[in-house]
Amino acid sequence: MARAQDTGLSRRELVAGAAALGVAGWLFNGVLGPESASAEVPLPPDLPAGVGPYRAEYRNWSGEIHADQLWTCAPDSPEQVARLADWARAHGWRLRAQGHRHTWAPLTVPPGLPAAAQVLLVDTTRHLTALTLVDGSTVRAQTGADMEALLAFLADRGLGVAACPAPGELTVGGVLAIGGHGTAVPPAAGQPLPGHGYGTVSNQVVRFTAVVLDPGSDRYVLRTFDRSEPDAAAFLVHLGRAFLTEVELRVGPDQRLRCLSRTDIPAAELLAPPGAGGRSLASLVDGSGRVEVIWYAFTEQPWVKVWSAAPARPVAAREVREPYNYPFSDRIPEPVARLAGEILAGAWGSAPLFGQLQYLVTKIGLTGDLTDLLLGGGLLRDLLSGDALVHLLADGLRSDLWGPSRTLLQYVRPSTLRVTANGYAVLARRADLQWVVGEFAAYYRALLGRYQARGEFPVNGGVEIRVTGLDDPAPVGVAGARAPLLSALRPRTDRPEWDTAVWLDVLTLPGTPGMQRFCRELEQYLLRTFDGTRAGLRVEWSKGWGYTDTEAWADPDVLGRAVPASLGEAGGWAEAVAVLDRHDPDRVFSNAFLDRLLR
Repeated sequence: MARAQDTGLSRRELVAGAAALGVAGWLFNGVLGPESASAEVPLPPDLPAGVGPYRAEYRNWSGEIHADQLWTCAPDSPEQVARLADWARAHGWRLRAQGHRHTWAPLTVPPGLPAAAQVLLVDTTRHLTALTLVDGSTVRAQTGADMEALLAFLADRGLGVAACPAPGELTVGGVLAIGGHGTAVPPAAGQPLPGHGYGTVSNQVVRFTAVVLDPGSDRYVLRTFDRSEPDAAAFLVHLGRAFLTEVELRVGPDQRLRCLSRTDIPAAELLAPPGAGGRSLASLVDGSGRVEVIWYAFTEQPWVKVWSAAPARPVAAREVREPYNYPFSDRIPEPVARLAGEILAGAWGSAPLFGQLQYLVTKIGLTGDLTDLLLGGGLLRDLLSGDALVHLLADGLRSDLWGPSRTLLQYVRPSTLRVTANGYAVLARRADLQWVVGEFAAYYRALLGRYQARGEFPVNGGVEIRVTGLDDPAPVGVAGARAPLLSALRPRTDRPEWDTAVWLDVLTLPGTPGMQRFCRELEQYLLRTFDGTRAGLRVEWSKGWGYTDTEAWADPDVLGRAVPASLGEAGGWAEAVAVLDRHDPDRVFSNAFLDRLLR
């Protein structure tokens, strides 16, 4: 337990500190109309009729990537996007699709892009949001529709998906661009429900419409690709190197799920090396198929979510009818916001206390159990006293929930704590799942300890671990369909025994000193350990990777060699780049970072 002198703050300072973390979400600030054009930031010339430009600031999820007030528009139809592409090509501009900006990586715009850059942001969330049921197993969605609306639309018709990203405020197009995923593996026994895949949402695509250059007319057009077409595999995960306006997704019968949260399994047991026995992550995955681990920094009691199919409500479970059922996570409790504010103000040594506070808030919010609080140090008791405890307990217990799938698969609101994250997928045999997490946990714990011993605290969030299947095209039901070429979950034909992916993310508050250096050391370890011999490493596109000691997405060896090699098997990387270049040879849909990565 951290003492007051360990944190650099007195108990009085912690309780009375006025600094708080802003949690209102990154919104467009200072939106300006065409009248704001100036010599320094001229109006985009000769825009197509009906396009109303405005200037707005761009910020990503963590606020680390922000750009000056860029010219932005909100097309009212897919056809208008095609006209914009012709305009951009003729005038030397680039178009960047923009949804809710829930990303960490510079796939939309690089950090610090100046307002005068010839870049037009294309907001899909205002008009390109239609949802239509094609038949009993297929839904058509425009790419600006958000995932919360999509899942609600499906649920009203008795349909759903096996897994999806936890945030609801993500556009369908954004999820597809980066190969968004949830946490689920195929059942160990029995058959999966028809239409349910266990990889990325991108792998559920049946057909899609993209804006591409037509060689015959030398103009950009809307072209519909069937999943059976060879070129389709390059578009399914495109990193923002293409513009999809509409997709059809294969879906299946909805399931009612039970989500049981546990805080009683120590990390040393859950993430132990294989053969240790006990309540291992592998055993939980074998038992239910859907598991997530949130392991707060400097603690040993993770929050473990275990989902299982449950057609009828278990007696002990609480029925829920809407998503976002962890209020202590969705709405940051005042003590957590206050301590986060202190850390951001320079009290980096409070990271161990912050991890313990997050764990206690989670446990109390889930179970109402105050034992750990009563046994903990005075600092924690002071932080979680009075109104803070009342608010946590007033929402009711949340450790055992039951309801339609969407109510339990979506649980992250924009109001949650804004952290930065790195991200990787380790492909391995399912039988090696425990080996993967055991290797990772041992190194992560030791690395964090070495930094702490030097008085450095580069991590104050925690670790998230999920487990998924790979992108098997069979559930889509389209003859000739291939897995997305740029998906982190594309199976390797030379390693058919690798049937599982373990997702590893380390979270910390933006701006934490030493964060990039810590992430580089961890990344280099992962590259050495999961080198293709027993398991293989791929990056999670939307998160941080390619670390130097001072920044992410910057290491030339990772960008130029490791990442392409991880997806280069059977020529997949080169094929994807060639296809995307052929359909957009002038790279209207690109940016400086993608030009460097997708060479």
